[in-house]
Amino acid sequence: MQPSLHVFKEHAEPADMAEPGTDEPSSRTGSPDGEGRVSGERLLLHQRLAVRELIDTELSYLHMLRLCASDIRSSLQQLPQGDLDVLFSNIDDVIEVNSRFLHDLQETASRKEEQVHLIGNLFLECHEELERVYKVYCASYDQALLLLDTYRREPELQREIQSVIEAVVPQAGPSGLSFLLVIPLQRITKYPLLLQKILENTVPDASAYPVLQRAVSALQDVNTNINEYKRRKEVASKYTKGEQLTLWERLARLNTHTLSKKTTRLSQLLKQEAGLVPRTEDKEFDDLEERFHWVSLCVTEMKNNVAVYLDNLEAFLCFRPQEYDLDIPGGPVVQYCSLMRDLQLQAFPHFKQRLKGLVWQPLCSLAKALAGPQNLIKKRLDKLLDFERVEEKLLEVGSVTYEEQEARHTYQALNSLLVAELPQLNQLAMRWLGQILCTFVGLQRELAQQVLQRAEGSLAQLPHYHLSEPAFRKLVEDALGQTGHQLRSFQENFEKVLPPPTVQVVAVYPFVARSSHEVSLQAGQLVTVLEAQDKKGNPEWSLVEVNEQRGYVPSSFLARAASPAPWGWGLPS
Repeated sequence: MQPSLHVFKEHAEPADMAEPGTDEPSSRTGSPDGEGRVSGERLLLHQRLAVRELIDTELSYLHMLRLCASDIRSSLQQLPQGDLDVLFSNIDDVIEVNSRFLHDLQETASRKEEQVHLIGNLFLECHEELERVYKVYCASYDQALLLLDTYRREPELQREIQSVIEAVVPQAGPSGLSFLLVIPLQRITKYPLLLQKILENTVPDASAYPVLQRAVSALQDVNTNINEYKRRKEVASKYTKGEQLTLWERLARLNTHTLSKKTTRLSQLLKQEAGLVPRTEDKEFDDLEERFHWVSLCVTEMKNNVAVYLDNLEAFLCFRPQEYDLDIPGGPVVQYCSLMRDLQLQAFPHFKQRLKGLVWQPLCSLAKALAGPQNLIKKRLDKLLDFERVEEKLLEVGSVTYEEQEARHTYQALNSLLVAELPQLNQLAMRWLGQILCTFVGLQRELAQQVLQRAEGSLAQLPHYHLSEPAFRKLVEDALGQTGHQLRSFQENFEKVLPPPTVQVVAVYPFVARSSHEVSLQAGQLVTVLEAQDKKGNPEWSLVEVNEQRGYVPSSFLARAASPAPWGWGLPS
């Protein structure tokens, strides 16, 4: 188990002693006024030393942080980027905040009479920002230590890391990287002590005294809040990952303890449903949970829609009309086939690739990121039932066991964490989802522009290219109206014409179809002749029907049923 923040100490602290050559004022006089004056001078001297210690150690601390963030991190490029992110966490944010803090701290030196008062106000102004960056770093510290443990199992890698540390920070010694990573934790816990030392050497009636008192209290609260945040994160990390267990694995985990807990929770839930015990109402959390489920539903729906879109796009890319023989020589068809071939080979595949990388994969990552909070919300309900049962017992008996108290604290930690972070998560998820939607629309707009650009050359060769849009629309409507009229006229005439008589013949020779327009024959097979020529009027081919299949066969392969002469030789005039 890792120690909490309040046990960390810095490796070296300046000694709290007078500067060399300074005489003790108490040796100069023994009068009461003299003693008071000497006491005041001693306090002032120690106060200045405490202020000097604060500024000097802050300067040294910031120098060490910059070494970590620049020289050491850049020298550990053999480690994966993910490992570096875990090890150094948000150290850049810590450096940014402490750089501004050090600058303002050094500025106070020019106003000696007000310096202590200014330092107290400075801490009061920046304590929230310090808490914001340090709680992130401290919460990830345990994970960094676990990563360092894995490096120790690889001696060669450990030696490489140690050589880098020794070259940049020789004083780190055998502790290596862990010596550096713990420094921010030590520093944030040191601030209340440094301020307390300044406060102890400040006369109570000084104007700076109440300011320093508030600053000490604020920094102590910062450390308390960081420890609490760290504890919440530890509780949350325990329940964030959803395990995919089989039924047998779940059954294997059941024991008397887990069965007892589940039975107690079920009993508590049934009593609430029956109205025997009150249900804990938390409108703030309920609103956040509803908002989160709404966001999750939006992500799920969009993910499903994009999946269907990709499937349809895949089916569309499989259809290649330009590869089929349309039996239409020359003209705009040639330009159309060339354009479609260009789009199928370049524009559409490129669009599909970008769609997967910029829309589909971020959507999957977002859905995966929401899975952890979903598990926490589910686990909170279980812990809430435990909490309610413990609260009932506390009211009835007045005391609870250690395990029950831990269950109570676990619920409080989970609930506090969710209430604090769900608003940010909901906002971030909606922003992420909005960016994905904008990217999706942008990709389709770019595809449309590419298609128009590629089609511009082909469109210029069409006869109606120079027509305005209204004129072209009227032309299309007139052409469609005329074609519709012709189709209706053809339909009316067709219904008046009787179908021509069919002639049955026999296949003299077997024939194997070589295209979709032809039909295979077997020698001696009975064939119905529908047309004694093809579409172009060529009598060498006949349109026949065989076993409910229609197609062309050579006329010379056919003969009338009553005559051995080939069909093509005895055609009636």
